[in-house]
Amino acid sequence: MKVLLVYPEFPDTFWSFRHALAFEGKGSSFPPLGLLTVSALLPTEWERRLVDMNVRRLKKADIEWADIVFLSAMIVQKDSLEQVIRLCKAQGKRVVVGGPYVSTSTEQLPEADHIFVGEAEETLPEFVNDLKLGIARRIYKAAERPALNLTPVPHFQLIELSRYSAMSVQYSRGCPFNCEFCDIIEIYGRVPRTKTNEQMLSELDTLQNLGWRGQVFIVDDNFIGNKRNVKKFLPELIEWTERNQHPFLFVTEASVNLAEDDGLLEMMRRADFRRVFLGIETPVEESLKEAQKGQNTRRDLLQSVKKIQSYGMEVMAGFIVGFDSDPEDIFERQIDFIRESAIPLAMVGLLTALPDTQLWRRLAREGRLLKESTGNNTDGSLNFIPRMESARLIEGYQRILRTIYSPAEYYQRALDCLSRLAKDEREPHQGGVSSVISSLIALMRLMLTLGVRDCERLEFWRYVKSTLISHRQNFAHALTLAAMGYHLRKLTEEI
Repeated sequence: MKVLLVYPEFPDTFWSFRHALAFEGKGSSFPPLGLLTVSALLPTEWERRLVDMNVRRLKKADIEWADIVFLSAMIVQKDSLEQVIRLCKAQGKRVVVGGPYVSTSTEQLPEADHIFVGEAEETLPEFVNDLKLGIARRIYKAAERPALNLTPVPHFQLIELSRYSAMSVQYSRGCPFNCEFCDIIEIYGRVPRTKTNEQMLSELDTLQNLGWRGQVFIVDDNFIGNKRNVKKFLPELIEWTERNQHPFLFVTEASVNLAEDDGLLEMMRRADFRRVFLGIETPVEESLKEAQKGQNTRRDLLQSVKKIQSYGMEVMAGFIVGFDSDPEDIFERQIDFIRESAIPLAMVGLLTALPDTQLWRRLAREGRLLKESTGNNTDGSLNFIPRMESARLIEGYQRILRTIYSPAEYYQRALDCLSRLAKDEREPHQGGVSSVISSLIALMRLMLTLGVRDCERLEFWRYVKSTLISHRQNFAHALTLAAMGYHLRKLTEEI
């Protein structure tokens, strides 16, 4: 059996970082971890090819080669997914689709031969057996959420590592909290399940042996959802990191209560965690309560951010406007909070009702749903009727973006962030001369674009000067922030 694994294209969004990736000459931030895991679950005798449409074009010859095509997608990839399905079906290929989109949008399933709803560790082997017997069903739905010790090491060897700016691994699924707008708890549940320490270290060994050095994104929606297991894993990760001369810098997502645990923060620092994404959402307590995000109401959010930053971890955070409880001055309050928190990468979005979430069901009962979400909460569109007048909400949202991503505002937050990060001279062991050359090329592209061609080049050079004076040890990180800020500004202009 010849299986073609295809990852549909992402539209250009804040999260794509397309303008920043161009400096590195990369095609995408991360590889398609779900499909790499699916590949590892398939029979060893099957032939495999993977096409990530975010780094290379899907060719007719790819489809012609295959006996069966597997796809996985999020809602934001819907249009590309449907286009690929049509291409494959036109060539008479059997098409299998799974992933978050079809797991939550069961009323609008694509025209595929087989659909996998939920996690596939147990249902995929069942499908393979049914396929051999000629009795494969259209819908496969996991009866229960599988233990992650069933999950094999993803087939990282299928990808061209040089096309990505970071690698990704998964430690856990699920989150103990109950946020109304979140689809993660609908897909993965509220009891966080984790891989074993041995599984995780085996995945890291695989990446290192393939030659990867640099950033690794632990894609968990809440890395500390199962604190007990995390605290057992981190000492082994620290030992592995030190034994292997610090090959990776880790990035992950966590809940704000991370700031309460100094022991956990110290272990993450020693393991080389350098960036953490937090779901802050809003500084308005009434809106947090409305969203059932009580975990954010029990602590000083600004102090929590500062505490995490003090352990050498840059905070990236999500913010939302559009809650029913948002006051008239919500836009100014969001801007002030983002400024005071020194969060350069502040991802602000409009509230969106994702399919099959508590928010979706409530708004449906209230007759306020308008359409399916695009999956991109930063495109300036609404899929429900808000309490605030829609035009005012959208205008205020756009004002936030124009303000926080303006060069002067953004660079100042980046400098403030660098001032809060604890000085840590450890850097990952980079790979050889080719890595140095790639870094120099990226630097030249960045300097040419932001320092010569950009109309805001004076702000950039002020930023570079301040960085060299006060944050020389973090100069490389400062330039990375400049590149990411450029992307956010360019997308804001397009919106």
